[in-house]
Amino acid sequence: MQADLNQTTTYIDPFVDFSFKRLLATEESKPILIGLLNHLFKGRKYIIDIEYGKTDFPGEISEEGGAVFDVFCTDADGSKFIIEIQRGYQKHFKERALFYTSRAISEQAPKGNRKEWAYNLTEVYLIAFLEDFCLPDSPRSEYIQDICLAIRHTGKIFYDKLNLIFIEMLNFVKKPVELYTDLEKWLYAFKHLTEFKKQPEYLNGPEFDRLFNLAKYANLTAEERAMYNRSLKQKWDNKNVMDYAVAQGELKGKHERSIEIALKMVEQGFVIEDIIKLTDLTKEEILVLKK
Repeated sequence: MQADLNQTTTYIDPFVDFSFKRLLATEESKPILIGLLNHLFKGRKYIIDIEYGKTDFPGEISEEGGAVFDVFCTDADGSKFIIEIQRGYQKHFKERALFYTSRAISEQAPKGNRKEWAYNLTEVYLIAFLEDFCLPDSPRSEYIQDICLAIRHTGKIFYDKLNLIFIEMLNFVKKPVELYTDLEKWLYAFKHLTEFKKQPEYLNGPEFDRLFNLAKYANLTAEERAMYNRSLKQKWDNKNVMDYAVAQGELKGKHERSIEIALKMVEQGFVIEDIIKLTDLTKEEILVLKK
């Protein structure tokens, strides 16, 4: 089976559900997530400690949709962090991101005494690793999109307690000699983790040591290996489905272009044999166009 291929890999794939939670959502991995967040915020915030919270946020009524996060945590100041992986582009992706953050916002409202609470919201951050796609119109030269509410005409920040950070891994193409910041080292480690045979010297320090130790396939228990294999197989299956859909879409587009060309050639009086050579359509398909 394809899932057995992970046995030739020293380190697990961080962008599957099991691995993502193992590396970022356990008590043992707290220093990894704290370090990653601090490097991401570059002094704008400094996180000393975090507490993991529930990841399932049901709707207030049964008919209302809920939200399930990959990782959800709160720092000492009460700021909320949603950390997600997104492997492929989904319809209404932006709306989904806003829906997720709105759940973390609405959850803060007390059941009673809202007058005294006075809508004193804490900060909410959505941090999403985009593995196999980028945001529409995203420049290839940038790999982090840091988004907040701003006044359209001036660009001045209107509200700084809601933040969407998208990390576009496809756009992160730096080589080891180009890793100048700790954040770049972290992103490089995550993107290339399955390619390493051992921990490289340029990715060293207590937090990286912990990352590579937790990510080592040989350090998984039998139960954890089974969970990882299932998670990895699900990722591959989903990718195969997506790749097939893309390929079918490309074939359909190519076929439609061939029909357009054939129609023009029919109108201009080309013989069927020439149309077949130039479009790869069948004689039967071209005869239908002639009717």
